[in-house]
Amino acid sequence: MCIAMVLGMGGLAYASVPLYQLFCQVTGYGGTTQQVDAQAADGVSIIDRDINIRFDANTASVLNWEFEPQQREVSIKMGEKMIINYVAKNLSDKPIVGMATFNVTPQAAGVFFNKIECFCFTDTYIEPGQTLDMPVVFYVDPEMDQEKAMKALNTITLSYTFYESETSIEDALADRNEERAIEAEIKAEEAAIQTNNEKI
Repeated sequence: MCIAMVLGMGGLAYASVPLYQLFCQVTGYGGTTQQVDAQAADGVSIIDRDINIRFDANTASVLNWEFEPQQREVSIKMGEKMIINYVAKNLSDKPIVGMATFNVTPQAAGVFFNKIECFCFTDTYIEPGQTLDMPVVFYVDPEMDQEKAMKALNTITLSYTFYESETSIEDALADRNEERAIEAEIKAEEAAIQTNNEKI
């Protein structure tokens, strides 16, 4: 009985992090934004209400990177898709793998802030002295306009913080090379389809 209890507590502890992350993603708790695919985003209507989006960038003290948004603020319509870029530069003399976390403020806006593409929670490999552009594609759900508590809100801040990843340089490089190989295959297939269509 005691062994079963210990195993059960261990299982709950192991599951607590992914369960908490899932809870935050569903509810927007803690300023967690929502992740949607491009196809779902295409069906979102644009309404005539402007919202300002501010961009913040931070790095952990041990990470020798320069990290900042290309623009500090944009104004968009609710439902309008927008793409902006963050830029990171490795200031050290060795390759570094970083990983970014994020949140939005006010936290209550998290459930309405939808990211179609971003660089969060993935390993980012940068060579010494290399500069990397990292796009973020997002929109603010127009349903936010229906919430009484959000009527007076006109500014949302999206904040990223980069930390050094626990992934080794070798593993990150192997993953990057695999991703590039897959991208090359997809492009080759698309080119072959286009060529075939032109012949037809």
